[in-house]
Amino acid sequence: MNIKQSYRKCLASGCVFLGLAGALDAQASVVVGGTRLIYNAKDAEVTIKLSNQGQSPALVQAWIDGGDIKAAPSDIDAPFTVTPPMSRIDPGKGQTLRVVYMGEPLPQQKESLFWLNVLEAPPKAAAEDANKLQLVLRTRIKVFYRPTDLKAAVEDAPAKIEWRLTQKDGHPALEARNPTPYHVSFTAISASAGGKTSTAVADMVNPQDSRVFPLKGDAPATADLKVHYTTLNDFGGAVEGSSVLQRNDVPARTPPND
Repeated sequence: MNIKQSYRKCLASGCVFLGLAGALDAQASVVVGGTRLIYNAKDAEVTIKLSNQGQSPALVQAWIDGGDIKAAPSDIDAPFTVTPPMSRIDPGKGQTLRVVYMGEPLPQQKESLFWLNVLEAPPKAAAEDANKLQLVLRTRIKVFYRPTDLKAAVEDAPAKIEWRLTQKDGHPALEARNPTPYHVSFTAISASAGGKTSTAVADMVNPQDSRVFPLKGDAPATADLKVHYTTLNDFGGAVEGSSVLQRNDVPARTPPND
């Protein structure tokens, strides 16, 4: 049995976690020490810390999937292992997860996206609490596999997004075209002109791809629109920026700093 088969068998033995029912308190005790994980191709492994900030021991199962939130841990086919795949974390204690890339081929011209899952199950209820429902909580954070030979700088990616004015379902929208090899995660997007502002529900734009963001608000749908946005960097920090756009398929350009 190879390493990956052993890993899947271990995950499968812990799938009982997924069968527990939900309940009264939805606050996680186990905190993941980051909002994203960057796996540079040159790294032998990357680590992330879990800490139990609750008052009771917690049973934790961890795995990485390729984006299917409904996939059972035993069915995953992501080219990573997480160790330990299952652990018990006592109150006030921590556990370091080691993520190892198994070497299966991935695109080398752009980042690949995976998801780290941390499933927390409470300890077995005491006899007096036998009639209470218990909740299994799952935290998911993005894992970006970053090839070695990407030429552009990741911190420059948000400014290279090309913004165009378009329509979706007959209403004004912004199209964000990402020519870079990096995922760009937006947490806020708005457009303003003539003293009026419209907003959009922010989301991530995949590398070498585009996404349309419908606008809601009073800003006029003209070439004078200025786009304001907030993105997340590799450390989960918020970075603000702005771009101007033109219609008729003219790419946006980032204004120079004053």
